[in-house]
Parts: sequence; C-alpha cells; structure tokens
Amino acid sequence: MLNVTTKYAVDPVATKAMDTTGLRDTFHVPGLFVAGQMNLTYSHYDRMIVGGVLPADADLVLDEVKECGTASILDRREMGVLNIGDPATVTADGVAHQVGKGDMLYLQMGSGPVTFAAPGKFYLVSTPAHAKYPTRLVTIEDAGSVKMGAPETANDRTIYQFIHPDVMECCQLVMGYTMFHGGSVWNTMPAHVHDRRMEAYLYFDLDPANRVFHFMGQPEETRHIVMQNEEAVISPPWSIHCGAGTGSYTFCWAMAGDNVDYKDVEMVAMEDLR
Repeated sequence: MLNVTTKYAVDPVATKAMDTTGLRDTFHVPGLFVAGQMNLTYSHYDRMIVGGVLPADADLVLDEVKECGTASILDRREMGVLNIGDPATVTADGVAHQVGKGDMLYLQMGSGPVTFAAPGKFYLVSTPAHAKYPTRLVTIEDAGSVKMGAPETANDRTIYQFIHPDVMECCQLVMGYTMFHGGSVWNTMPAHVHDRRMEAYLYFDLDPANRVFHFMGQPEETRHIVMQNEEAVISPPWSIHCGAGTGSYTFCWAMAGDNVDYKDVEMVAMEDLR
C-alpha cells in the first residue's frame, strides 16, 4: 500500500510563529516504517521525496506517484535507497540488487518501477533529475569516510559518504550517514546553513526509550523537534540542522539543490546561536 503526504515550503517569518504542533506538522516525518506499506513524504523544498518501505508478506512495488506527475516515479527523478534492515533485494530496470544492511543503492533516472523485497527495511530519498547517471550499489566498504570530532566534545563520529561526488556521479542528490562513537551524541555542531540546498535527516539505531533533540531555525531564532527512532525531519535551506541525543544513534543525511558541493556551507559561530 502506498501513502503519500505533502509538506509545503514555509519561510522563516512564518516559522517563528509556530507552536510545537505547527513545527511538527510542517517539518517532522513520523510513521515511515509500517509493515506492508510504502510511506512517502513529498516536500516542496527542492521537490525532495523521503520515504520508508517495509515489505512484509509480499514484495512492494513503487511505480506511479501522483504527486510527481509522471507515469512512474523515476521517469524524471533519481533515488537513493538505504537498507537499515536485514539484507534484501531491490529490483529496478530488470536488475536485482542485493542490498546489505547499511548499504546504499543509487537508482538512475528512468529506472522504471522499483520492487522491494523482505526482510529489508528501506529508507529512500528521491530528487528531480535532468541527466542520467549509472545505477550503482555502494557498500559500506566502498563509501568514503571522514573522521570528525572528539570524545571530549561529545561528537566523535565517522561520516560515511555514499552518493557523493568523491564516490560516484549523480545529478543533484547527495546522501550518506553519520555514526557516533564512545557515547558521543552531538551531530553537526558547530552548526551551519546552506541556502542553496535543503536537507533531510533520518535518525535511526536509536534505542526506543531514547530521543534526539533536533535543532532547526535561523541561527538567531532556533527551535527544536523531539525525534524518536526511525523518524525523519526536513530542514529548509535557511535553517540550521543539528541535534543531540539522550543515547547513541546514527543519522542519514540527504541534500538537494543548486549543487553537490558537500563543503558549500556557511558556518555559524557558537556565540551567534540564540
């Protein structure tokens, strides 16, 4: 079963007036992984789609999504698929790909319907594309990795780059995930913004009893959203995006916009946060 929710773009002025319910309705993406369902959120920020697919008794086939306005979702889009469950098969364009836990599959524009098989638990991100680049399975061993932070600042972490210019070519999607070490819990701090690209986070590998406090908003007008395990959040281009957990976790980041330059950011000094 396919379910699609639409979230519209809002500006910083409107966001300042939102209460907790308003923030969650506008940016928070819950309920991604339900057995036998494909749950997508269509964002008007750079037309990014984030979604969860959890096959159960039968394969799930993702094909037409009305919100895209095309016969099949990938007719004018590319897609990244991260498996956070057991190894399973994803089939597209007549080719079956065995996607292990923690691996990421890039599907090129024009790949046709996508079939997801159990026992995988698939997080997908899709963005509009104007050029076709080869489909590729990127394993954790193939991914780029960057060590950052330190235990003393509670942000000792490894950033794994999968759909990334240093690893492979694609159109506009940039995607990977960040894992924390030794009790570190702070992500993406010091904070930054990148007005040329929006971003989405999926928080996972979080104990169900724990929470992540995701911070957003303009640097001088911050807000927070409390996140549970396997929930996503949409970050507008004008917003910071960082967080701290009450326990260890991993988060998948995905970006779309004017460029694929991972380092094209404007850093925010700690003293400028409010």
